Amino acid sequence: MFKPFIAALLLTLSTVAAHADEAGSGASRAKLAGKALVGQPGPAAVLQTIDGQRIDLASFYGKKPVYLKFWATWCVPCREQMPAFEKAYEQYGDKIAVVAVNAGYSDTEADVKSYRAQHGLHMPIVIDDGSLAAKLNLRVTPQHIVIGRDGRIEHVGHLHDKELENALASAVNERKVANPLALAAPAAAPSQPVLKVGDLAKGLPLPAAQGKPRALMFFSPWCESYLKESRPATAQACQRVREEAETLAANNGVEWLAVASPVWSSDKEVAEFARSKKSRMAMRLDKDGALFNAFGVRQIPSVVLLDRQGRVARVIGPGERGLAQAVKALEVQ
Repeated sequence: MFKPFIAALLLTLSTVAAHADEAGSGASRAKLAGKALVGQPGPAAVLQTIDGQRIDLASFYGKKPVYLKFWATWCVPCREQMPAFEKAYEQYGDKIAVVAVNAGYSDTEADVKSYRAQHGLHMPIVIDDGSLAAKLNLRVTPQHIVIGRDGRIEHVGHLHDKELENALASAVNERKVANPLALAAPAAAPSQPVLKVGDLAKGLPLPAAQGKPRALMFFSPWCESYLKESRPATAQACQRVREEAETLAANNGVEWLAVASPVWSSDKEVAEFARSKKSRMAMRLDKDGALFNAFGVRQIPSVVLLDRQGRVARVIGPGERGLAQAVKALEVQ
């Protein structure tokens, strides 16, 4: 008698998960991202600010709450929230370790420093290499993370709203941890070296090789549309590279795979983008950023070329030309 109930429950859960993945609002994406994080120990990570300051997150656990805000210079809601973020830093700066974490995605240090001057920011700013985003399940910008005095994650959100303000106030008012040494902060995992030209790309979540060279196009389905206003040169590059890749993908000599960043993207949105562009390429969502991080891709669009043996032959960035020539050279190797 329980089988129909269990089947219905599983169907309901899968439907909820599917709708959550498809949800378009930043608040719903951040809430979904936070489900697996809230209550867990904060990450052990050593960060370096754009001014050269060293920040060891684990050193705060048991002593002081931590407030991390992921953001990007091209992000419209980030810009809208910056005055409130600066105000929060001024209010809690001595009581909470406040850190502005630029997602390091389609941004440069020059972009970040210019943005800081433009918006009059005073809190420490770091540029992520993708590793902290992976640990904290970054799905949107901005994404707020509040870690309590006990070193456990208490809040993950997208909006600077009453819920965030309450989380910050609650973290400040928490009692000091009686025995900080009892905290089981996770050990920092050894960082994986970024694959360089000549390195063998193995152990990665890629489809099995078919004995052909491969081309991986790193992109975001919203690049051509959303960035048209805030980062027009990047939007144009995304369109140019995609169109050239589509033409090249018609040749069966190279296997093409378009890899989408998980920031502001879902499986459904990637599939819809592929349909709308009538893409010849297979497209997939890099859900945990493993491929972006493995090849050190921080700028879109980028193309990584792998030879028949699976070694990195070339990495072509957004401003580079000669993709067709590079692919042709790869075919004859």
